[in-house]
Amino acid sequence: MADFEIIDNRADLDSLAQDLLSQKTLAFDTEADSFYHYFDKTCLVQVATRRHIYLIDPLALGGPAELAPLAPVFASPDICKIFHAAEYDIFVLKRDCSFQFANLFDTMVSAQLLGYPSVGLAGLGKRHFGVNLPKDEQRSDWSKRPLTAKQLTYAAADVLYLISLAETLKKELRKARRLEWAREEFAALAKREWPEREFDALGYLRIKGARRLEPRGLSVLRELYLLRDRRAREIDRPPFKVLGNRTLLDIAEQRPTRLSDLSRIKGITDLLLRRMGRDVVDAVKTGRKQDHGPIPKLQGNGRRRMDRHAERRLVALKKWRAGRAAELSMDPGVLCPNSALEAISWRAPEVGKDLRELPELKGWFLREFGSEVAEVSRSADPPRGSGSKGSDA
Repeated sequence: MADFEIIDNRADLDSLAQDLLSQKTLAFDTEADSFYHYFDKTCLVQVATRRHIYLIDPLALGGPAELAPLAPVFASPDICKIFHAAEYDIFVLKRDCSFQFANLFDTMVSAQLLGYPSVGLAGLGKRHFGVNLPKDEQRSDWSKRPLTAKQLTYAAADVLYLISLAETLKKELRKARRLEWAREEFAALAKREWPEREFDALGYLRIKGARRLEPRGLSVLRELYLLRDRRAREIDRPPFKVLGNRTLLDIAEQRPTRLSDLSRIKGITDLLLRRMGRDVVDAVKTGRKQDHGPIPKLQGNGRRRMDRHAERRLVALKKWRAGRAAELSMDPGVLCPNSALEAISWRAPEVGKDLRELPELKGWFLREFGSEVAEVSRSADPPRGSGSKGSDA
């Protein structure tokens, strides 16, 4: 596998950042520790030039904020930054480092627009370069130090082929006349912002099976859910590694008030019993004191229930999408997600320009297919004067 250089001190990072500013194309990847910590963070940044690979260790530097010398690189419109499945990388780098981005290229998005049946990096590496990229460190704890030789090799492999891959995909996008589509996707990704993460106090209602609990059991589940989050924060572990959802439900159903009863529930280990068994029992007792009140309405996905006219338009649009996606060898959801089809159905456009203000529609889709979908939508409506539109409340 490729050679690489580890960057773990500020002097080397400053020097590397200056060198990177002279490049025209760079490949990046990141590794974080969300599978192991409540307060996850960027633990490694991989960067490849055409000749070298560097593994930048933000934890050795003092934390992700110490990656600041890279800010001009990510913000430069003159340097193409290549990622595979960039969304999470951009998210963590914006969150942890407040970076701004320009001139991105995402190889996964490109493969999706080209209609590849497999868009994972391993699949693309096999298809274009005949290599088997390592997968065995995907669930590694990247916060542990020192990193193992296998982890470092895996991390370097993630950027080894990205520049060549991007060049290949760019040629295919141009040939398929979809390069502008991709560029619009990349620009939107660079501008995307994410809200601050907030604790979802009603998250217990989203646990599968929660709605089947009786009011007293639901009250217990709420107390257990809040306890789990407090404990997860205290020990900096993901909540599911403190208590699994299935175990929470079982406790809420059985509502044990003694440690001996709690110990018989699946998922309750001796270690867990020693460390937080008493707290779990106390949470059960608190929840048992009174029934859960009316179930609050959870924030939905923003979709409205459709009337029969909108439903008819939606059916026609889905049929159109299936045919068009097959012609283009694209996944239908990549061509036009369901949320966008629903927005079109509600708008009931007469002509393509009627769709211009819909935020669900991407610019390239509107330009290429706006007139088509407007015609499909209009054709699905009953003839004017038929009187059927007035029958719905």
